[in-house]
Amino acid sequence: MSAAEPPQGANSAPAGGSAARESDGPPRGRTPERGARRSFDAQAWGDHTSTLPGTVPTSGARRATGMATKLVVVAVVVAFALLPLLLKSYGTYLCTLFCVTLMATYGLNLTVGYAGQMSLGQAAFYGIGAYIAAISLKAGVPFFVVLPLAALACFALGLALGFPALRVQHHYLAFATLGFNILVYLVMRNEEKITGGTFGISGVPRPSLFGHSLDGVLPFFWFTLFFTLLLIALLGWLLRSPWGRAFAALRDNPIRAESLGINITAYTFLALAIGAACAGVAGVFFAALVQFVEPAPFHFSASLMMLLAIIVGGSGRFFGPVIGTVIIVLLPEWLRFMQNWYLAVFGFAVVALMIWLPGGILSIPERFARERSAK
Repeated sequence: MSAAEPPQGANSAPAGGSAARESDGPPRGRTPERGARRSFDAQAWGDHTSTLPGTVPTSGARRATGMATKLVVVAVVVAFALLPLLLKSYGTYLCTLFCVTLMATYGLNLTVGYAGQMSLGQAAFYGIGAYIAAISLKAGVPFFVVLPLAALACFALGLALGFPALRVQHHYLAFATLGFNILVYLVMRNEEKITGGTFGISGVPRPSLFGHSLDGVLPFFWFTLFFTLLLIALLGWLLRSPWGRAFAALRDNPIRAESLGINITAYTFLALAIGAACAGVAGVFFAALVQFVEPAPFHFSASLMMLLAIIVGGSGRFFGPVIGTVIIVLLPEWLRFMQNWYLAVFGFAVVALMIWLPGGILSIPERFARERSAK
């Protein structure tokens, strides 16, 4: 039984003929099942305005809005892909780092925003993927073998981390995942024979594609951008599937989800494992980008920044990680002209956003719609 389907018999007509069925049943074309599916689809893509009081968008309006959204997304992607042509090498590096971080934050958005499992261990999986890539690539293992290897390793560790999630929730689970992040960080720093300790692993080679080297900043940026878009497309498909509806049901009301036949244990494991696999993939690209891996980028503070990206952009909104990753990766660089004050201004801006927009930046249209409907 899927998350969007109520138990059998919930909408069965009473005995007594067709007249009774027509008078007591719901209007044709507006069944509760369809309404539930529409609600879960809206939640999956972060479309909260479709359920606002007093707003009943027509199918034509929804199609027009969807087409306009797709055109805007395509235009933004094309512009971003061409942007490094106008930038110097450091600007291209920042664009590539943005893509790498976006892979990890999208995975965290699935875990936290859609499945409702609070995690502060995303940087640990990010680091595990990076170290697997650094060790394997230096040993001569092909990049396209390392990529699924790191994803599967982090997926398995994410499944293992799901066991505490079955017993603790919310801030207790956050502390459990935070402890896991600290443990992984200490292993990275102290196991010098494997990780190189604080000296790290240098000389990580970049991949080649069909015999063409991707050592240049521009080719590697486009290579990373392609895989970032592929990962986002896969997550979009997942959230549109019955699995995505089950994740939303698990987040909103686990007891009701279980009563509808959803295996909440399996979906809790999957939420953490898929989010961890995304971080592992991001770690592989990070190792190839910087070509030097050491423990500092995988401190638990990196997990806090990723969680901040989810909250600032809009938790549980499909494009929320894009806005949030811009805030945590690019905004500090744009504020560097303030020299010693740029971190203070960055912190103040984040606090102001949390006060005035607790639902994230992407909640602004919803807030305006509610104000209009209240008038």
